[in-house]
Amino acid sequence: MTDVASQPVAPHTVFAALRHNRSAQIGIGLLMLFLVAALFGSWLSPYSLSPSKDEIFQPPSRAHWLGTDDAGVDMLSLIIRGARVSLLVGVASALVAMVIGGTVGVLTGYFGGRIDSVLMRVTDYFLVIPDVPLMVVAAALFGRSLQNIILIIALIYWASTARMIRAQTRSVRERTYVRRSRAMGASNARVLLTHVVPQVVPLLLALTVLQVALGIYAETFVTFLGLGDPSAVSWGSILQAASASSAQTNGAWWSVVPPGLCVTMVVVGFTLVGQALEEELNPRLRVGHLSFRHFSLRIREVEHG
Repeated sequence: MTDVASQPVAPHTVFAALRHNRSAQIGIGLLMLFLVAALFGSWLSPYSLSPSKDEIFQPPSRAHWLGTDDAGVDMLSLIIRGARVSLLVGVASALVAMVIGGTVGVLTGYFGGRIDSVLMRVTDYFLVIPDVPLMVVAAALFGRSLQNIILIIALIYWASTARMIRAQTRSVRERTYVRRSRAMGASNARVLLTHVVPQVVPLLLALTVLQVALGIYAETFVTFLGLGDPSAVSWGSILQAASASSAQTNGAWWSVVPPGLCVTMVVVGFTLVGQALEEELNPRLRVGHLSFRHFSLRIREVEHG
């Protein structure tokens, strides 16, 4: 009998599962909204980002749906333009963390021994160091450019991905078809590329989607502390500018609430999609779901019998 967990997930199966998953549909809808804003922000922005001293902290109106900030810039235009940088940082940092964490996890999980001991000790160090102080120190030391922020976020959050990929790789390594392939003389490279990596990639994909949400949140936090790229407009820089200008004290809630809601909705969107992908792509979860359904079917057959 073929092991269900050893069968790779077909792309059409994943898309079908996402189409029938209500949480995933909500997440995809939210992400599509902000993706359009990020790609076509220059055309969708109703105003330019030029300051206007005559319209400082204007409340929401027909002319400015979300009001203006402390420089008189239209908030809706700022939020639309800021979507590009926030999504770029989240996606780029998640991809870098996926490459580092996936590589470390596969190597340590498959080879074990001294490689596992050394790399896992390094991973443990990154896991125990507090995230926020490390981000603040790294951003202050290496500079406030967008590239540095992406690398800092990726280097902080790759460790958790490495841990989970390592556990999955160790599980795949002990399966019968992998042992048989090694016994027949297949090289480590062939076993990794043919059997191990295809089984690990689905879980890595789900973790990457979840990592994007974490990257966007981290970028917002770092930029809010004043350590982001001063030349880039992002949701974090909008919140930082609102805090520096005491928008809350002036009653300008529209300078804080809309960008905060955007960060929240994007994080929720990526989380919903990531959880749906993990349920469909994680072989262990798929086996558990199939077992549960067959078990329920058996009970119904016994009851009707």
